[in-house]
Amino acid sequence: MRLSPHAPPRTASSSARRRRRHDAALRTAAVLALCCLVLSALVEASWQPLVSVDAEISRTTHRWAVAEDGVTAAFRVLTDWVWDPLTLRALTVAVAVWLAWRRAQWWPALWLVAVVAVAAVLQQVLKAVLARPRPVWPDPVDHARYAAFPSGHAMTAAVCCGLLLWVLHRCGVGRRLWRAAVALAVVSVVGVGLTRVWLGVHWPSDVVGGWLLGAMTVTAAVVVHERLPRLREAGSRSYANARPRPCSRA
Repeated sequence: MRLSPHAPPRTASSSARRRRRHDAALRTAAVLALCCLVLSALVEASWQPLVSVDAEISRTTHRWAVAEDGVTAAFRVLTDWVWDPLTLRALTVAVAVWLAWRRAQWWPALWLVAVVAVAAVLQQVLKAVLARPRPVWPDPVDHARYAAFPSGHAMTAAVCCGLLLWVLHRCGVGRRLWRAAVALAVVSVVGVGLTRVWLGVHWPSDVVGGWLLGAMTVTAAVVVHERLPRLREAGSRSYANARPRPCSRA
């Protein structure tokens, strides 16, 4: 079968698709960054409608947490061991080691570790800058350290689950495994946010802020991952073309 002389080459078509995906990811990261900025500003300003909604939801869930001892105990196990930030970061680092050791994919492995580290630093910087107090209850069912916004559990879950899904997608897993992984990631990200509010250690907007920041971090990191190798290749080609050529003999 012969290609029409007017048909564009396949390489050009795939390059255009990659460029469209890159532009879409860049726009998504910008929108998420704007949402994070707006929510952080509202938290810093103690915007009354946001404070009222947070307080109303938190009072309701705290009453449930005090009344339902079994559910509260189960949520503490999930939030302290299964969905704990250290657990999720360790899992992501283990996947990075596997990529480097078994598949010799050093750049994606280093990228995974770097994104997890940057997300942890960003989370702590925002906590220190905004210094939002956590909910205080006369009969607390759990305790937590540091400031409230953003929720470190929610942000870490969004970052780690997003990164691991991206790795699975690149590995080309089967449809059933992909669907199971997406379902598990959604349950983990949503579930850890709900446990933090239920246990009374975060306001709902802390959790939403963690989700937004996590999604923004992953999207921006994917853009960087796809962009840097091409920049290096372009720089190498430019350097090779710019080297002086040896003079030919007359």
